[in-house]
Amino acid sequence: MKPANLIAPALVILILGCWEIATHLLAIPVFILPPPSSIFAAAIIKAPTILPHAATTLSEIILGIILALATAIPLAIAMFANPNLERGLAPFLVASQAIPVFAIAPLLVVWMGYGIASKVFMAWIIIFFPITVSLLAGLKSCDPEFRIMFKLMGASFYDTLMLLYWPWALPQFFAGLRVGVTVATIGAVIGEWVGAQQGLGYLMIQSNARLQVDLVFAAILWLTAMGLGLWILVGILEKKSVKWKQ
Repeated sequence: MKPANLIAPALVILILGCWEIATHLLAIPVFILPPPSSIFAAAIIKAPTILPHAATTLSEIILGIILALATAIPLAIAMFANPNLERGLAPFLVASQAIPVFAIAPLLVVWMGYGIASKVFMAWIIIFFPITVSLLAGLKSCDPEFRIMFKLMGASFYDTLMLLYWPWALPQFFAGLRVGVTVATIGAVIGEWVGAQQGLGYLMIQSNARLQVDLVFAAILWLTAMGLGLWILVGILEKKSVKWKQ
């Protein structure tokens, strides 16, 4: 393994080691700040309790990603094909991100109930913007000379889109998707904090009320693992889809 690849693991080990030592030297109560060893133990021992909640949160995130892809890709292509549409919708896209998600989460629970719908919608709001903006930027960054060549060859907009614009925009599309899948956990968990009957956010709220701080951190650990897993999955898809970038 290259030395550069060891920096991140070494940094994580250093932080966890300092955290473990500090909690013991300072005699910090477990219900205030548990040591990493207690957190990892809780994440493993209490896995039967955590896993059903993790499955609920993961399903909310995946559904949010699917919904975001189904709406962001057509909208980005439509705005690219029609600059007037882009100018008209751009303020609304920015406004959708300017509104704090905490502000609309209670409203979504009132409108959509305590079920999965409000959490999926929260995840969609957060994922939708980076995918749309990244894909649109990728489409617009296409080399003008290639555009002219396709136009001279009589290619239709659909053919140019599939053979030129889409492949050209894929690297930036996947960059936006990576950002989206990692922050999708925020939307799902916030929705669960506001009102839910299942999920890691719900588990964190319930555990915090009972001063089971190790279980709160264990839920955060599982949530982090889910985010990293989705990040890695998108990276694998990118390598398979954008082979020429390698």
